[in-house]
Amino acid sequence: MTNATTFQITDSQKEQFREEGYFILERALPDEYVQTLRDECQRFIDRMNAEMDRQGVDVLGINHRDNRYFIPHPSQESPAIREILFSEVFAEICRATLGDDAYLYWEQYVVKAAEVGMKFSWHQDSAFGQAAPHKPYVSCWCALDDVSEENGTVYVLPYSRAGTREVVPHVKEEGTNDLVGYNGDDPGEIVEIPAGGIAVFSSTNLHRSGVNTTDRMRRVYLAQFSGELIQNKDGSGPFGRAEPFLKDGRRVA
Repeated sequence: MTNATTFQITDSQKEQFREEGYFILERALPDEYVQTLRDECQRFIDRMNAEMDRQGVDVLGINHRDNRYFIPHPSQESPAIREILFSEVFAEICRATLGDDAYLYWEQYVVKAAEVGMKFSWHQDSAFGQAAPHKPYVSCWCALDDVSEENGTVYVLPYSRAGTREVVPHVKEEGTNDLVGYNGDDPGEIVEIPAGGIAVFSSTNLHRSGVNTTDRMRRVYLAQFSGELIQNKDGSGPFGRAEPFLKDGRRVA
């Protein structure tokens, strides 16, 4: 696979990330990366469905059969995904947002099925999991399909409109098991980018996604990186993947 970037992160994008908690890269992933991530995505969806069959259920955590899927850590079983995850594409994003040191924190597929793909409510990524209080990390929301309002793209809420850049209390929503951190009227800024584009946002940025009303899946690969090792709440050690990625600006993964 290629290991060169096809984009440049500008000073204005870096400032927008600092001030508002996000910026958008219209085209960042090479076509071969996009196709590999799509192919592997279907393989993992098939496995998730098989596990639901085994347990005799249609809902497994926040996964809903033929509706939406959250599939964590696929690179642990896919060398092809791992090569993409630790490529120069994500190294450049980390340098621009976190600095010269970075760790892989989390990765997962986020899929909305055709015509019935569910919404996902306003939330901050730092509100999830069993991590101790930590500095914000960066989320790279990678579109594997052209994304729009019609197929349930993501919306981000700028810090200046959210009124905070801190982690806020979240409440579990009955029926979906979503954690909800905002119930205001602001619709947020819609992210409409082609396949291969990346929405880059802080883990304290509030974001949501809509319903997929089209006849095709909406597939996203999410990669998250931290500038420090994030610890478990109970002090037992690092939370998440905690794999070194950048040291003094150079890739070490």
